[in-house]
Amino acid sequence: MIRNLTVFLLFLSLTGCPPDNPYVPPDLLYLFKNYEVEKNPTAIRAGDFNNDGFTDLVTSNISSNSLSLLFGNGDGSFQTQVPIRVCQEPRNLAVEDFNQDTHLDLAIACYGSDQISILSGRGDGTFEKVSQYHVNRAPVSIATGDFNSDQFLDLVVALRNDKLQLFFGNGMGKFLRGPLYVHGDTPTSVVTADVNGDGHLDLAVSNGGPMSSAVSIWLGHGDGNFSHAHDYRTGKRPLSVSFADFDNDGWLDLFVINGQMNTITVFLGNGDGTFQDGIDSGGDAGPNHGLAQDFDGDKILDIDVVNIQSGSLSILFGKGDGSFQYPPRLYPTPYAPFAITSLTLAKDRDEQPGLAIVNNAKHSVSIFLHHGLNSRKVLGNATEG
Repeated sequence: MIRNLTVFLLFLSLTGCPPDNPYVPPDLLYLFKNYEVEKNPTAIRAGDFNNDGFTDLVTSNISSNSLSLLFGNGDGSFQTQVPIRVCQEPRNLAVEDFNQDTHLDLAIACYGSDQISILSGRGDGTFEKVSQYHVNRAPVSIATGDFNSDQFLDLVVALRNDKLQLFFGNGMGKFLRGPLYVHGDTPTSVVTADVNGDGHLDLAVSNGGPMSSAVSIWLGHGDGNFSHAHDYRTGKRPLSVSFADFDNDGWLDLFVINGQMNTITVFLGNGDGTFQDGIDSGGDAGPNHGLAQDFDGDKILDIDVVNIQSGSLSILFGKGDGSFQYPPRLYPTPYAPFAITSLTLAKDRDEQPGLAIVNNAKHSVSIFLHHGLNSRKVLGNATEG
């Protein structure tokens, strides 16, 4: 018996016993350049606003009552910002073609003036203010979609006082006030998608107040009305919510950024509008906003998160089951990174995904470009406000 054990140990020493090697996340990005914008940017969106085929960026700057336009050169660089004076304390914005003229327009959540402001794009990088709509009160997030099945884009706005306000578009850039829903506790973000496969858009709302700490799912009927929300408990102070398919089963999942717990919670979808219990993953200190995309080309979604407290960007690489490798890859960013958007540099060009990040305390945008692996953006939060 002892002789057999000795032979077995000798065999292991010769063939090698695979060690438990710690996971080393790939280094896929690099900080390309920082660009100045106006004071305290809180949101960032990408789009081609001057129709030159290159991706541009727009930020909402809450302390300067302005937007900043950064026109792209197609190589990762951007021109000096062009500020646009808008409403009081623009907190969030959505980019769509609301009047069907093929030019991108803007819908702005004006936190300080309790308004939604609509700017119509002229296609040359300039905008015209076309309308404003009062809300009650303090809009923090805005999202788009056709909620009443008339083929025109509508708006849904999350209000700080536990309400959701709908506006129905007429296809010409104007909107009619729709239902007002009261639910939750201090909404922080709203996104849209069809989570139960009935062809009608549904809503997910993160509720950051201490009495809730939940994400609410509102199922749409296709006529502009929604069923009463069903809540799923998250970590403390959820700040943003997005849709993605992390386990490649064809059903949308949820992921929630929890600002007070320093965690990301993933809820795997069942395909019928319900979700499984949350799976928590760690990132870095003070996560505030995130998006999902495939960075390493393995056809499994990863998550990018900006972290205010640690001043970092963290990338969590997906395992394909709603969980993520640990540790994440961390990149330093300048002073209080607040929001993030995916970035491709030119229209219809096969590119690896980059990122654009707004730094709230530094009044800047950081451009991160991909080192060059053959990966593509799969799904982000393009419909999120």
